[in-house]
Amino acid sequence: MTTASIARVLVDSPLPQLDRLFDYRVPDALAAEVRVGVRVRVPLRSAGRIADGFVVELVEHGEFAGALSDIDAVTSPVPVLAPEVYQLARRAADRAAGAASDIVRLAVPGRQARVEKALLAAGPRPPADAVARPALVAPIADYPVGRVESAIAGGARLALDAVPLVTRTRSGDWVGRWATTAAACAVAALASGQSAILAVPDYRDQEQLAAALADVLPPEAVVRLDARQSNPDRYRAFLRCLESEPVVIIGNRSVVYAPAARLGLILIWDDGDPLHTEPLAPYVHSRDAALLRQELQSCALIVIGHSRSTEVERLVEIGWMTAVTPAPAVLPKVIPTAQQPATDRLAAQARIPSSAWQAARSALESGPVLVQVARPGYAPRLACADCGQSARCRNCEGPLAQKSSSAPPACTWCGALAVGWRCQNCEGTRQRLVGAGATRTAEDLGRAFPGVRVLVADGERPLLAVDDAPALVIATRGAEPIAAGGYRAVLLLDGERMIARESLRVAEDCLRWWSNAIALAARGAPTILVGVGGPIASALATWRQSDFVRAELNDRRALRFPPAVRVATLTGTLESVTRAVAAVAPDPVDVLGPVDLGPGSVRTIIRFDYNNGAAYASALRAEVVRSATSRRKAAAVKGPRPPLGPTLRVRFDDIEPFLDA
Repeated sequence: MTTASIARVLVDSPLPQLDRLFDYRVPDALAAEVRVGVRVRVPLRSAGRIADGFVVELVEHGEFAGALSDIDAVTSPVPVLAPEVYQLARRAADRAAGAASDIVRLAVPGRQARVEKALLAAGPRPPADAVARPALVAPIADYPVGRVESAIAGGARLALDAVPLVTRTRSGDWVGRWATTAAACAVAALASGQSAILAVPDYRDQEQLAAALADVLPPEAVVRLDARQSNPDRYRAFLRCLESEPVVIIGNRSVVYAPAARLGLILIWDDGDPLHTEPLAPYVHSRDAALLRQELQSCALIVIGHSRSTEVERLVEIGWMTAVTPAPAVLPKVIPTAQQPATDRLAAQARIPSSAWQAARSALESGPVLVQVARPGYAPRLACADCGQSARCRNCEGPLAQKSSSAPPACTWCGALAVGWRCQNCEGTRQRLVGAGATRTAEDLGRAFPGVRVLVADGERPLLAVDDAPALVIATRGAEPIAAGGYRAVLLLDGERMIARESLRVAEDCLRWWSNAIALAARGAPTILVGVGGPIASALATWRQSDFVRAELNDRRALRFPPAVRVATLTGTLESVTRAVAAVAPDPVDVLGPVDLGPGSVRTIIRFDYNNGAAYASALRAEVVRSATSRRKAAAVKGPRPPLGPTLRVRFDDIEPFLDA
């Protein structure tokens, strides 16, 4: 064994007790194929199973003193797990008390043999002439001269306030100014011989970013890597990222794990969007993964948005990131206004104040008008017409809603039609509409503005762009299309309903939703914020969102809510959760709970300072492994036994328990 190579393998398994490197002997027959990063198949001693894995290291002497098993086979000769990506996965998993294999599963797409063989047969790609690539300098000039470029060259961390405008590319596409700024940052990195990774929340943002990049870079310099691609296309793009030539890689949250030759920049757009939060264990936010990767590879990190998240504001306040604002500042025209009084008959039909009605009527003479609403559908909720109690489904007790004026009421949970509905409170049979969704708003405004084209944009009817002809565009938050030349007016409805939602992040989310919608207006076009006043309206009117977010963060500090502190949510049996809480002792622990979640399951929240994060994550990770192994032993016992309860689950930085008061 002294002369034979030993491969240290990360086994692809969801079992937490297998989250470590295993030593395997490299047989002579596979010595030429086994390399760091390749996929392999290895035996597991239990039940003679064969598992998939990745070679992470090749060493002469392993840590295991006993006899080693041989690697069974090399699945693919392509080294798909780059060393820096594994280091990032390990660091991110350790920070979140999770498994590295879960993150590697997000970072490395499933193998597509035909794609792989075709690319291997084609041979290496000829190097492109990086000097011939055009450079785009004007959008970065929105900021202090050379400030962003020097930060990219020096590997700095910036919190960039986006310019709230739309702009036209040379090819005629209209995109947000943030997209051209991101494209300019990518060009700056590429010009220095380094790759750039650009992460956005969803496909709408990705289309804008792709259009901005197409204006300044050849197609072969840009790689798209996102979940909407087919498996072969995604794997083909992933293999392109593994090549030695620097490229610009764009995609959604998991793109922060993409391999990149000589990585020089990671840029994240709108990090406050919940789509940046990974819904799979260990639930690492793309911003946190980017921060870890920036430390590991000393690249530049830019977080850009119209409104900062409280997480980014905290990093700015502690000096970990530097805030950069546009110079000179571009201030939108935002007009907060109250909801229409009962005597306002002129606008009652349109569900907006007369001032907003007049602004929309004037703007429609020259182009489109955006109307943002809170909910899709026709009536988001139905209630009993007699007693006013919320109408509920007879099958599952879910709330009833109506998708259109002609559609029958149906349950929003199970989809069952409310045929023969009867109120459980008063036995009434009549229902009334509560609230107005995008479809009903479109009908109301269509009657208030006869002869005007009305378009609806929501999750069921995606609309990416509209022309500059007069139209009323009714869109739910986050689904607003880009208008050619910008909207001539923006109406933000349902503000009072949005801000009244019980959530820890409600004010932060509303500020971000409204800021992104305002940024779609043409220069100088009015934005009417209906039914909202106070500090959040003042922040939008003066375009000083950072002041509001700073005050929000101070309130969170006083209450010890995230992101002022870190939190770990523990879910499982009372015994396993109690043992996990005790595992972090004797350190002082701020414990909330346990709270009963149902049969055999409880939840406890631990709050702690950031400097204790590594120790707590290590201790809780050990408890997860203990819980999993003890459950396995219990399952192996013969004879009758009580049903097994849920295993211990740990989630760091989870705000869901704080959503509802």
